[in-house]
Amino acid sequence: MILVNKEVEQSTTKKALAYFARYLNPYWKGILVVVILSLISTVTQVLAPLFLGNAVTSLTKFVGSAFKGHAQLDAFYKGLGLMMLSYIMGIIAIFIAWMVMSRFNAFSTNDMREHLFSKFQRMMIKYFDTHQDGKLLSLFTSDLDNIFNAMNNAVFEVISKGSLFIGVIIVMFAVNVKMALMTVATTPFILVVSLFIMRRARKSLDRQQDEISDLNGYINEQLNGQKVIITNGLQQQSIAGFKKYNDRVRSAMFKGQFYSGMLFPLLNGLSLLNLAIVIGGGAWLIVIGQVSQAVGLGLIVAFVQYSQTYFQPLTQLTSIYSLIQLALTGARRLNSVEEQDEENAVPNGKVLNGVKDGVRLENVHFGYSKDKEILHGIDINAPRGKEVAIVGPTGSGKTTIMNLINRFYDVDSGHVMFDGTDVRQFTLKSLRDNVGIVLQDSVLFTGTIADNISYGQPDASHEEIVAAAKEAQIDDFIQSLPDGYDTQVTDENELFSTGQKQLISIARTILTDPAFLILDEATSNVDTVTEEKIQKAMDAVIAGRTSFVIAHRLKTILNADEIIVLRDGQVIERGSHQELLQERGFYYDLYTSQMAFG
Repeated sequence: MILVNKEVEQSTTKKALAYFARYLNPYWKGILVVVILSLISTVTQVLAPLFLGNAVTSLTKFVGSAFKGHAQLDAFYKGLGLMMLSYIMGIIAIFIAWMVMSRFNAFSTNDMREHLFSKFQRMMIKYFDTHQDGKLLSLFTSDLDNIFNAMNNAVFEVISKGSLFIGVIIVMFAVNVKMALMTVATTPFILVVSLFIMRRARKSLDRQQDEISDLNGYINEQLNGQKVIITNGLQQQSIAGFKKYNDRVRSAMFKGQFYSGMLFPLLNGLSLLNLAIVIGGGAWLIVIGQVSQAVGLGLIVAFVQYSQTYFQPLTQLTSIYSLIQLALTGARRLNSVEEQDEENAVPNGKVLNGVKDGVRLENVHFGYSKDKEILHGIDINAPRGKEVAIVGPTGSGKTTIMNLINRFYDVDSGHVMFDGTDVRQFTLKSLRDNVGIVLQDSVLFTGTIADNISYGQPDASHEEIVAAAKEAQIDDFIQSLPDGYDTQVTDENELFSTGQKQLISIARTILTDPAFLILDEATSNVDTVTEEKIQKAMDAVIAGRTSFVIAHRLKTILNADEIIVLRDGQVIERGSHQELLQERGFYYDLYTSQMAFG
């Protein structure tokens, strides 16, 4: 079990690193510049203590010669000068590297954001049906923010401090092996403790992001249902639910920050211990006569600097461990989205160009999950130019049929056909271009009213937009607004009732002029007066088109050419309104009960 978990961890880490590599590859030139500048900075930082040690040795010899060795004094000044020059060059190199890295970090995270949004546009509807909006939004906010912060800070530190760490080790062993061994003496202990702590921290930080995602999903759900919560006096229950999710976030964040935060003080303490070992070890070498006093003092000064420099990368890298791990977690979550299945666009498929014969569902079986079938052998035929209404109780499969016709989902068996050709053989673009849908819940986008009507036909002229609005019975209201069709639609701007939004949605569909039309309970959320307007607009848009009308209010489909009655995913009756009334079956009961209640 432990072995399996390790393999899973390694696999997810590799995928996260591959995700970073994929987006950083285009900026390899900038990365190369940063690496070269980091190496220059490393060289200057590892040579500076050596110059300082030489300066101290020269000063010691100068003092030992009763201030008579002017050559030693010159060497002292030269050592100090070289040390200062090294640090200045290192600062300049790091500054330039930082600017270069900041630039390609901004571009690469921008690419991640664009590719994530583009991926969403290609994904199957099933993914959005099974994931909360808040969780998807957290990918753009929390996860991408963590990646940007890590790349803007942690990645630079990894490159610069990593090269410094290696450079210090090389120079220390080149100068004096015994002193170098004393400096790195505590490293095995550091590695064991650090790996243990980092393993614990990684699990908690992974859980932290998952819990934040759940919290965002809950908040989004509660905000969308705020009116229902207030109406039913459920504010305290909503707060209690929030506290439950928030406590989980707090617990995960505390553990993640606790474990990752332990590394910094631990290494700081070990750094001081190591400093004592270096000073004591250097003094011992002088006492036993392995190095002279003059050389030994310079050696101790140099290795005091090297000891601090050796621990500096370790301390700083561990201090940003939480940033790195959060970025890896974000990359893992983003990569999992990129691995999701996309819609099969059928780029080499047939091109649907209008409906010549009609639309047919033949022996269609379908379920959203494998263990629960929704539609059981559905047969429906809509000849060209005919209106077919689909009615039935909630959960009978009406909207599911719409999802299959437009290929939001594909059938498990059977066929959905346009002119005798299965929809899976058409290019997805041509299919969607020929199918217009007016949904039960209308959606308006930020922009002008004209922009919203022309959303599916952005090249439409103003005259065409107005003509569509008139046909949809919404032109009079739009003209009554101060800015008319240029009126801005925003979340804060509640200009439209539910029915008016529906009329704009119908105008949008009219403008796209689809060959086949689906109206999904377009009048179910409006009052009687608005319903009459919508019905007129629906009659206008349906006229001459092949259409499916999914109806809740049966009086809106009395003139349909055929009415299909669904129950429990099966067609139980079919015929015209009068024919079905004469049968006195399920449809008759539905119709008479609706008429009785208004």
